[in-house]
Amino acid sequence: MTAQYGAHEVMELHEVLTGTIDGINQFELYRPYITDQSLSLIIDKQINFLTQEYNNMVNAFTQKGMTQIRPYDTPINSQPIYGLDNPKAQSPNSPQQRLDNRDIASGMLGYHKSSAILKSMASLECADLTLRRMVQQGSINCSEMAYEVWQYMNQNGYYQVPTMKQMTTETMMRTYTPMSTMPNISNVENIGNQENAYSNHLNTMTGGMDYTGSLNGMDGPNISNITPVGSYQ
Repeated sequence: MTAQYGAHEVMELHEVLTGTIDGINQFELYRPYITDQSLSLIIDKQINFLTQEYNNMVNAFTQKGMTQIRPYDTPINSQPIYGLDNPKAQSPNSPQQRLDNRDIASGMLGYHKSSAILKSMASLECADLTLRRMVQQGSINCSEMAYEVWQYMNQNGYYQVPTMKQMTTETMMRTYTPMSTMPNISNVENIGNQENAYSNHLNTMTGGMDYTGSLNGMDGPNISNITPVGSYQ
């Protein structure tokens, strides 16, 4: 009996599902420490979505029922704030300190970033198209949830975005220019002419060797089966 899934996709889905369980559990541990209503709404929304996404992947993986691949709806609440404004010094909490809102948001952001990478890599190992697209969408969903958390952190000064001098930014951007989308026909023709000239020259130098093993009508060694150096048989 032929296996329904490949070994790679089974192991990658195992990692994705285990990681999702860990993420949900991690967020549940954060819940009691949140004191900001906005962050509380975000984490509740994301826990519910992650739970539904987990159930969808399990159902698809075990063939108990194919469910719709759902995108995460990220509200854009504000424009990003750029620049540094007296950022606070950071250090790990002491045993006596409890998690604050910044700690929790940062932990959520870190989970989504790592999970987006994990799911993106896992999707590349999925031969089953439905699973592949579901895991791909899962990676995009993590990116969207990460941006939702990042917006919260940015607006509250927890995640400040350093910038370079405007001149430096503009100088770097000016080093790139668009590439022409239309090929140069004359160059293509020149390349073809050069290839034909080289082929004719090679035939002259070899005396008309037939690379299937014939030389001027005489039987010769068949070199078509010779494996090039560095090739795998």
